[in-house]
Amino acid sequence: MSWPLTTWQGWHRFATTDPVAPPLPGDPPRSTEERLAYHSSFVTIRTPAIHTLATQVRTLMILGRHQQTTARPSLIVTGPAAAGKTTALLNVGRTCHLAHTRKNPPPPGSAHAAVPVAYVLVPPGATAKTLITEFARYLGIPVTARMTQTQITEAVCHTYTQAGIQLVMIDEIHRLNPRTTTGAQTADLLKDLSERLPATFVYAGINVTDTPLFTGVRGAQLAGRATLVDCGPLPARHGKREPFRDVITDIENHLDLQQHKPGTLPRHTPYLHQRTAGRIGSLTRLIRQAAITAIHDGTERITKTTLDTIRLDHLAETQHRPHRSR
Repeated sequence: MSWPLTTWQGWHRFATTDPVAPPLPGDPPRSTEERLAYHSSFVTIRTPAIHTLATQVRTLMILGRHQQTTARPSLIVTGPAAAGKTTALLNVGRTCHLAHTRKNPPPPGSAHAAVPVAYVLVPPGATAKTLITEFARYLGIPVTARMTQTQITEAVCHTYTQAGIQLVMIDEIHRLNPRTTTGAQTADLLKDLSERLPATFVYAGINVTDTPLFTGVRGAQLAGRATLVDCGPLPARHGKREPFRDVITDIENHLDLQQHKPGTLPRHTPYLHQRTAGRIGSLTRLIRQAAITAIHDGTERITKTTLDTIRLDHLAETQHRPHRSR
């Protein structure tokens, strides 16, 4: 059975399965199927956002470790669609999981692994009860239709505390609208959980600062406790540095193509930046699709001609489309 990441079984498998590895010098050539599979999953590129998020999470977990009276400080990961928010979130969650289990291995003979991380998605049209049910589903806490929200919340708080959850990651937070009655109740639930659970909360969503989450009394409470990590588009230049070009170089170094010449993709940095609007998610998807195309057609290299043939996500294509003068 394939468990989703929003269950402990799925998360544990994700966190403990070795990520795909790039080819190393001297390795025997991989088969076509192996290379197609590799470019389909691909490595996680260490972007500035991932570095910032990892540093902030580590700091806040230490800061909140002995805090008892109020909610621990939290993080909000924001940015446009296809900016790499979820990738950054999952990468940091996996790092936290592995670091904790290395320091706290299960006792000899115990079948129970440590449970340091929880990953929950805000469901569409979330109510407080449907959201707390998602928290319960993650650890397999039994929930019946007759249970009240309060009963489910009590079970979640007890079980999460007993399990030793230290990091709670809540994705798709932009789906909450505290201006509605159900949205306000759901936001209050999150505030309640952050005060009752001995864990650091990290929220992620699309352009969160532009949503009602940061307005009104509830928004002020959230903004006052949360540090913002922006996964916005990477600029072509930042002072003397070229962060977008650096990411392109990193991606190119991890390709597994037989005829590709290093340095080809960085030369097309202006084109790639315009094409993807600086979004890391769109960039990696574009290059991975081009690599798969190059394997299929036998060219084994990525050129600008290859890149031109790849259709990107609708958002990137819409923004890339040149304006026609009238």
